[in-house]
Amino acid sequence: MSHQRILKRRAVMAAGGVMALGAAAVLLPHASASPDGSARDAAPRTLRAADASDLAARLAATLGDSFAGSYYDAGERRLVVNVVADGGGEAVAAAQRAGAAVREVGNSVPELTAGARTLSSRAAVPGTAWAIDPRTNRLVVTADSTVTGRDWDQLESTVRELGSGMATLRKSASTFTTFASGGDAIFGGGARCSLGFNVTAADGSPAFLTAGHCGVAAAQWSDAQDGAPVATVDRAVFPGAGDFSLVRYDDPATEAPSEVNAGGRSVPIAAAAEATVGQRVLRTGSTTGTADGQVLGLDATVNYPEGTVTGLVQTDVCAEPGDSGGPLFTEDGLALGLTSGGSGDCTVGGETFFQPVTTALEAVGATLGDATGAGEGDGDSTAVPAY
Repeated sequence: MSHQRILKRRAVMAAGGVMALGAAAVLLPHASASPDGSARDAAPRTLRAADASDLAARLAATLGDSFAGSYYDAGERRLVVNVVADGGGEAVAAAQRAGAAVREVGNSVPELTAGARTLSSRAAVPGTAWAIDPRTNRLVVTADSTVTGRDWDQLESTVRELGSGMATLRKSASTFTTFASGGDAIFGGGARCSLGFNVTAADGSPAFLTAGHCGVAAAQWSDAQDGAPVATVDRAVFPGAGDFSLVRYDDPATEAPSEVNAGGRSVPIAAAAEATVGQRVLRTGSTTGTADGQVLGLDATVNYPEGTVTGLVQTDVCAEPGDSGGPLFTEDGLALGLTSGGSGDCTVGGETFFQPVTTALEAVGATLGDATGAGEGDGDSTAVPAY
């Protein structure tokens, strides 16, 4: 079988990251005073989620310590930026002039981060997870059904000591697991996962991203059950600071289009971007196909039975075994994440965590590609699909 490589190295990583830290507070008036004391009309701008992510990144840099996170209000199509209560009117005015809605909040970024460190040092037992909720200005701590007895008591005690204004505790009826299993997408070592995004490796060769726990499960992967290997793991991270793998196609002439098959239609993927809390997203996988939902939190920590993974995106999108590594993306073609794991299924629902694509690309030195020219060449090329 011969392959014709038609990758076009066009994709880039979106600039800037959005901190998913927020607060419950009263929305400030839209009008504010400019630095010279004059009144200024600063009604929040109507924004797409991707534009809101860019604006939040700019405001995070501009406001400094006064910035306490942000999220996207999908209903109003606006960015809500949180400013610590003692940040001063200048920070509020600057955010409003930029087009954001502004809320004054009580918990600062360092305080919430310190709370997360406390949880990591005192309550990091398998079956627990936490992330900062930008809409309540609290750490949301989740324990799955396996957390009982002394572990539950320790977790509950730690959350109580942090205080109700800093953290809340909820119970999940299911179990936190990674979503690798057997099936029909990419296969290796008896496991089934899903291909995430086709990319171009640092040396220009074709490759793809998938979950790290898939990469550590097997060194070689096939696109058919019991089929010959077509790709080899170059790097895998799991557990630890992420859950991602770079897998290189064995044939350097492999055609690897930058697109996602979403419910029978192809969505071209042109760029990677940071997820934004409140953003509507799609996920596809080899077991359950395409599902949708919204982003709930960023920089989440999940304590799987195999170990702790940090820096994940938390969503309410469902997933099941075999969906691991599959893509999280937007309707307009932005790559956001790779399916890691979670609890529940697509019958009862649950929460699913994703590896940010931007972090994975940076770590492995790859770029997200946009393939063109399918069907050109000598006519005997075989494409490797994006799942």
